[in-house]
Amino acid sequence: MKKLNSNKKMDIPIEEIDKVIHEPARMKIMANLYFVESMDAIFLLRQTNLTWGNLATHTKKLEAAGYIEVKKEFIKRKPHTMFILTKKGRDAFEAYTKKMRHLFEGFS
Repeated sequence: MKKLNSNKKMDIPIEEIDKVIHEPARMKIMANLYFVESMDAIFLLRQTNLTWGNLATHTKKLEAAGYIEVKKEFIKRKPHTMFILTKKGRDAFEAYTKKMRHLFEGFS
């Protein structure tokens, strides 16, 4: 078993980790949008393996935090929903991943 490097200290308190992003379903949504910037609901649903209800719940929380924008329209009389990562969301996701990497550095 590998021993924890006792010279390294966890500088980031766990309380500073963004709890909006940290939830696994929202992390999946943010990670997918980070790489493509926008996705329609069906593609995001397939990429994340979430149910329609879970996708709706978690995207509402991300939208309330200002991390994503939701655009709803009709195409040929059919509803079409797009999810777009905002600048605030991109910055928050980058800060989140940086903090998580830094947090786990002490375990390697």
